[in-house]
Amino acid sequence: MAQTGRPLSPHLQVYKWQVQMATSILHRATGIILAVGSLLIVWGLAALAAGEEAYATFTACASNPLGLIVLVGWTLAFFYHLSNGIRHLVQDTGKGYAISSFVRSSWISVIAAIVLTVIVWAFVLTGGHA
Repeated sequence: MAQTGRPLSPHLQVYKWQVQMATSILHRATGIILAVGSLLIVWGLAALAAGEEAYATFTACASNPLGLIVLVGWTLAFFYHLSNGIRHLVQDTGKGYAISSFVRSSWISVIAAIVLTVIVWAFVLTGGHA
């Protein structure tokens, strides 16, 4: 490699972690989680279509503690990706680029994801009856 004398770009250890950096990384990670986790949703739908025995197998796997952790995590990833995507849509209009606004909207997307996940799973675990 040729020596140019130019400084190298600083690596992640040089930067101070900020909520904006974390939300950007989380947005990419939750996109991957959603893509992989969608296979579980497809499995559930295919089991539902395949009949009672196949669906019983799926629900047995989904309702054990590890299955619930995976489903709650997938739900959290879904709501985070959704709320952060809405934040990006607002920014695409040219709004929300001031640092204070950017930090606030980052925290709002994290909090909204947690609150929506809690609401959905409270509804699911209490039987889901209106």
